[in-house]
Amino acid sequence: MEETYLLNVEGVKKKILHGGQGELPKFQDGSKITFHFQTLKDNFERTVIDDSREAGIPMEIIVGKMFKMEIWETLLSSMRAGEVAEFWCDAIHTGMYALVSKGMRRIAEGRDPLEGQKHRCGMGNMFDYHSTGYDDLDELQRTPQPLIFIMELFRVEEPSAYKRDTWAMSKEEKLAAVPVLHSEGNRLVLRKEFRQAAAKYQEAVICLRNLQAKEKPWEDGWLKLESLVTPLVLNYCQCQLELGEYYEVLEHTTELLQKHKDNAKAYFKRAKAHAAVWNEREAREDFLRVAHLDPAMAAAVKKELKQLGERMRKKHVEDRKRYQGLFQQPQGAEPESCGAGRGTGEEDKETAEEEEEEEDKEIVEEDEEVVVEEEEGEKEAVEEKVVVVEEEEGEKGTVEEVVVEFPDEEEGLSLHSQHPSCRMDLSNRAGRG
Repeated sequence: MEETYLLNVEGVKKKILHGGQGELPKFQDGSKITFHFQTLKDNFERTVIDDSREAGIPMEIIVGKMFKMEIWETLLSSMRAGEVAEFWCDAIHTGMYALVSKGMRRIAEGRDPLEGQKHRCGMGNMFDYHSTGYDDLDELQRTPQPLIFIMELFRVEEPSAYKRDTWAMSKEEKLAAVPVLHSEGNRLVLRKEFRQAAAKYQEAVICLRNLQAKEKPWEDGWLKLESLVTPLVLNYCQCQLELGEYYEVLEHTTELLQKHKDNAKAYFKRAKAHAAVWNEREAREDFLRVAHLDPAMAAAVKKELKQLGERMRKKHVEDRKRYQGLFQQPQGAEPESCGAGRGTGEEDKETAEEEEEEEDKEIVEEDEEVVVEEEEGEKEAVEEKVVVVEEEEGEKGTVEEVVVEFPDEEEGLSLHSQHPSCRMDLSNRAGRG
């Protein structure tokens, strides 16, 4: 027979549906609780609002991390491993449920749980909007009411027994994790494991973005964190270039340049991404901007522009060959005479080949002229050009300059010893404050 228990909390009743095993676990700050839950209305039909089993993934919360449904920590701390219990909670404990449920549903749908939210407390966000986007949650938000939670506790892990997720770390832990993640990413790059390296850089960026969210933009604290974010984003973009994810590089470098308009390395990576997707004009503009911002990169820019010209020339030739048959004379057309027809065909073929060679020469000359004009078009290009020529003559056997310097980008990591993304996901999970 089921028995109802009153917890030492006003407005909460507990009913054990299936007994658990062993003693009550130790619930301390930082402990991770894994459980399934079902939320029902307190009506005759017991209408189901949410069920974590439908998503197929158990819920996890960290004790002491100010989860928005604070009453859940109280409910779970009364349970043993393997126990299934039903809790009735009065409206004084369920006012935030609509916002928490909204975030969990967005995660299940593969969306950013913080999309559209302003930087403010959870209660402020709830009242700042007229709708959660879900009719049943809007009803709960308009008329707070008692709810029933059925929970099954799987396990409770001590803080040292699991790897902490980024959102669960303290400020000090996040700052300490950033240089470690940066170094791990650099080592993976040296082994050409670019996908794994990108994941390390991305995790470090998330740590810093979470800390930035608590700072006022463009003030000292925010700027110090931004100085750590920039090299990590550049390294992430270089990995994406190596993996052929050119449009992601365009997105992140453009976002970076909106904040830092004079970052030559960001322009260089964006130029290479533009070149890879045949955006010739945009690539040339970015390459020339790099040479203007950082004369030391002029030699690398000149080489990239030359390669871009060669690639575009080959593309023009291939396109011309691909489409040249579209405008040939139809087969049914009669020539003036058999002999004349044969002679004309041979002459046309020779003429076409000559024209094609002539066009190729013109394209080469045009590309060379463009490079020269672009180099001469910069106000300080005369002195820089002399330097570039001297460097090229003195270093003929040198290896191509690598503009992306993964290890060098660790500048600024001496700070210690850091929403929603395509792609690079910078948001926290729903319901975690």
